[in-house]
Amino acid sequence: MRCCFDPMLAYDHKMKGLTDVPGILVGHATDMEGLTGCTVVLCGTTAVGGVDVRGSATGSVEIETLNPGHVAPNVHAIVLSGGSAFGLEASSGVRRALEKKGIGFNVGVTHVPIVPGAILFDLSIGKPHARPDREMGERAVQAANDGPVAEGNVGAGTGATVGKVLGMQHAMKSGIGSASLTLGSGVMVGALVAVNALGDVLDARTGRIVAGARKTPGGMEFIDSAAVMRHGGPNTEAIGRRNTTLAVVATNAALDRVQTNKVAALASLGVARSISPVNTMADGDITFAVSLGSERATVDSVGVAAAEALATAVVRAVRAAKTAGGVPGLAG
Repeated sequence: MRCCFDPMLAYDHKMKGLTDVPGILVGHATDMEGLTGCTVVLCGTTAVGGVDVRGSATGSVEIETLNPGHVAPNVHAIVLSGGSAFGLEASSGVRRALEKKGIGFNVGVTHVPIVPGAILFDLSIGKPHARPDREMGERAVQAANDGPVAEGNVGAGTGATVGKVLGMQHAMKSGIGSASLTLGSGVMVGALVAVNALGDVLDARTGRIVAGARKTPGGMEFIDSAAVMRHGGPNTEAIGRRNTTLAVVATNAALDRVQTNKVAALASLGVARSISPVNTMADGDITFAVSLGSERATVDSVGVAAAEALATAVVRAVRAAKTAGGVPGLAG
């Protein structure tokens, strides 16, 4: 698997990640003892949202608000959370915090924030009864800022792992990754991802495995999960639907709802380039997209950039991950 870099897509050496897109704020709430957490992406009051659902084991809330036919014209925040379905409660905390700020869809008597969210399964690495709740969602909003995005074992990536085709004893630690690039015309594209995949993470430029399923629990030699499955490896459904890669891409290019949904679909290709296997029956992969700003760019150019940024963010997620819960990480 190879990916040719487009020289028109320029990375900022002082890259902050998703927050390089003007108007985007990112906040994490982290439970290092329970090994879970949530991440919120705040996008102001005029952002347009889109979504692409590729996985078959998803857990989400308010996804339909991103449908081009939905009455709500804007999205105000996106929440990524651990805790499996229990973690959906964090979105309520984000919604409550934004209402207090007067942010949301104006219904006359109050403002109702539009806050789509999605969850990943991390119950088997930390404390199974430690789950992101409303209070954690509120803390993530309070922590949101436009500084460099914290990566690794934070927020929704606190309990994230990859390479689980042979079970958790062969897995590796993952987490949050973020990246950004510019199209060179004032258009900025950023990506943030919580990588909790069944498969291995690859360097999209070389096809080499960066982190994934290990041959032995104590070793660091990879088995190549896709090869194992091609040769009749374990039934992933029997292993359990405990895997999800959740991503958010954003741009300051002005796009409508249909275009933003297309960008989400194109951005998902970055996940496919950097995780193998991906979008399986045991994965709940979802990519969100946000447009806020007035810059001009074609949908295809933004989508290509979003896929590139997202592929980079996936690799950063495992490179920044530290050992936790007995699962080894590349960052020590």
